Amino acid sequence: MNGHGQSEKQENPRETDTRAGIGWLLLDMTLVAGGMTALVKAQGVTYPAFQLVFIRAMIGLIFILPLIWRHRMEMLRVKYPWRNLFRICCNAIALTSNFIAITLLPLATVNAVGFSRPLVTMAMAVAFLGERVSRYRWAGACLAFAGVLVVIGPGGAEFNGGVLVVLVSVVFGALAVIQTRALRQENTTVMMVFYTVGLAVITAVPAIWTWKPVAPLDWGPLLAIGLLAQMGQYCFLRAYRIADASVLAPVSYLSILFVTAVGYFIFDEVPETRVVLGIAIILVSLQSTALVEYVLKALRRRK
Repeated sequence: MNGHGQSEKQENPRETDTRAGIGWLLLDMTLVAGGMTALVKAQGVTYPAFQLVFIRAMIGLIFILPLIWRHRMEMLRVKYPWRNLFRICCNAIALTSNFIAITLLPLATVNAVGFSRPLVTMAMAVAFLGERVSRYRWAGACLAFAGVLVVIGPGGAEFNGGVLVVLVSVVFGALAVIQTRALRQENTTVMMVFYTVGLAVITAVPAIWTWKPVAPLDWGPLLAIGLLAQMGQYCFLRAYRIADASVLAPVSYLSILFVTAVGYFIFDEVPETRVVLGIAIILVSLQSTALVEYVLKALRRRK
C-alpha cells in the first residue's frame, strides 16, 4: 500500500506540471486570443501596427515597473543575455507581423494560417531541444494542420502579402517559443521584463515614423491591449517553463474557439461551413491524441 502510494507521488509532480502548463496556456489564450485580438482588430483600422505594438510595450512596461525594481539585482545576473536578446527579436517580429496581418486579413484567415505554428514549434522542439514526440502526437498535429487547411479552403485565402506576413509571424513565433523553453532556468519575471523593454526599443523607430495622433477615447482600448498582452505574456512564460513545448504546441489549436467567438459576437463574422468543419477536425484530432496517449500510459502503469 505504501509502495503504491509512494509510486503515485513520484509520478504526480510531472503530471501536475503538465496540467498546470496547459492551464497557464489556456489562460494566455483567453486573454490574448479572446481579448487582445478583438481590440487590435478594432484599433488597427485607425492606427498602424507598429504604433499599436509600441504602445502595447510601453503600457506593459508601466505595469511592470514594480517588478523591475523588485528584481533589479536578478536582471543584472541574466544567465543567457544573447539568447534572451534573440528571443526578444523573434517575439518582436512575430507580434508586429501578427498585428499587421490582423489589419490586412479577416480573423479567420489570420488564425487559420497561424495555427500552423504549433506544428512548426513541435518540429523545432525535436530538432533543437531534443524533445521526444510520439507518433500519435505527430499524427494528431498533422491531422490538426489538415483542419487548418480546411478552414482556409480552396481559394479561401489567396497567397498574398497578408498571408506572407502571417507566415513570417508563424516562423518567428515558433523560434520564440523554442527559446522560451530553452531558457527555463531563467527567472520568469526577468524574462518578461526583458521582453517588454526589448519590444519597446525595437519598435520605437518604425512606430515614430508611422505615428498617428491618438484620440482621447482610444486610450482606454490601447491601455487594455497593453494590460491583456502583459498578463498573457506572463501566463505564456509560465506554461512553457513547466511543461514540454511538444505537449503544449497542439493545445494551442484550441485558441481557434476564442477567435471564432470574437469574430462572431463582436465583428459579425459568421463562420462558413468549411470553417466549422475545419474546427471540428482540429478538436477531434486533439482529443483523439490525448485519449490515445492516456490509454497507453494507463496500460504501461498496469504492466
